[in-house]
Amino acid sequence: MLILQIICLSFTISYVILMILYRRGWRLQPQFKVEDSYSPFIRISVIIPARDEARNIGNCIESLLAQDYPRELLEVIVVDDHSSDNTAAIVESFGQPNIRCIALADYVAAGQTVAYKKAALSAGIANSNGELIITTDADCVASPSWLRHLAAFYEMKKPVMIAGPVDFTTNGSFVQLFQSLDFMSMQGITAAANRLGLGSMSNGANLAFSRDAFNQVEGYKGVDHLASGDDYLLMVKMQAAFPGKIGYLKAEEAIVRTPPQPDWTSFFQQRIRWASKSGKYDDSKITGILSLVYLFNFSLAALLIAGLFYPWFLIVGAAMLIVKIIVELWFLYPVAKFYNKTQELLLFPFLQPLHIAYIVSAGLLGFIGVYKWKGRTVK
Repeated sequence: MLILQIICLSFTISYVILMILYRRGWRLQPQFKVEDSYSPFIRISVIIPARDEARNIGNCIESLLAQDYPRELLEVIVVDDHSSDNTAAIVESFGQPNIRCIALADYVAAGQTVAYKKAALSAGIANSNGELIITTDADCVASPSWLRHLAAFYEMKKPVMIAGPVDFTTNGSFVQLFQSLDFMSMQGITAAANRLGLGSMSNGANLAFSRDAFNQVEGYKGVDHLASGDDYLLMVKMQAAFPGKIGYLKAEEAIVRTPPQPDWTSFFQQRIRWASKSGKYDDSKITGILSLVYLFNFSLAALLIAGLFYPWFLIVGAAMLIVKIIVELWFLYPVAKFYNKTQELLLFPFLQPLHIAYIVSAGLLGFIGVYKWKGRTVK
């Protein structure tokens, strides 16, 4: 019993320290502002992989056409990933000289790879000519000053890669509010981890990197056998080749917004896909942190379940749960202010049992590495 108490106390203290570090990292990550006099000169290529995105791709492109960035310095390349709908036709209907669609089928046949998104990005980059490559998803909508902020940050700070903020829009449903809070936490951790050097984290919906750096690390070579991780695994390669040259763009004007998954099944499949890339590359810091988070939540779930039969376990589990709620809310409050989502935090304590269950189950299934995504079963 004493050994169990020591283990639980160790996990709890370690988790509290981690949340303290994350809050500190978020606070230390400076807000970036662009001067009104700034005049960009960097040529940008926005690469958008798209599979059966007829419902979304039009809004995505419209948000790019509304950017306050010189049209002559911008090209948009949509890579149609074997779509069965009219995604490509919608892109072509815009009739803009700097917006075009290419077919992934011209480069990779169906069934030839499991890493379709990496293949689509590689094809798009190979057909582009911008100095700064920016990736986003077909269901994303960008703020009007998104490209202007990325370009200014790139020119002023000289990073080889930039991770930017992403936000989930919601329709007010329970499943989408849950995802919004969970994802907002990941975004806060991404900014904090970058500032404190606590591992590589990013999201392909808002990611930029120099063409030269991409070529120097040979793109996705060496990780192109893995279905997921186009963003994270590329960042790990960049960090290894260019230590300290990855930046985080903390600016409300640079937020990219995207809808969460519409139901619990698709949400769970998405999280398994995200979890499947963990441990697939040499990033000991993030692997250690993810292991701590998983073990803390696993032990908490085990204690609460055991507490149904033994009251002492319930007391210990309840104490750990209270500590978890308090320290996570303390970390999340400034992040929620940045994303203008402080009211969502009112739901946070009530979502904890579901959050713990999903971390434990998605982490386990992600390690096994079998999931369904975009109509494909991936192993």
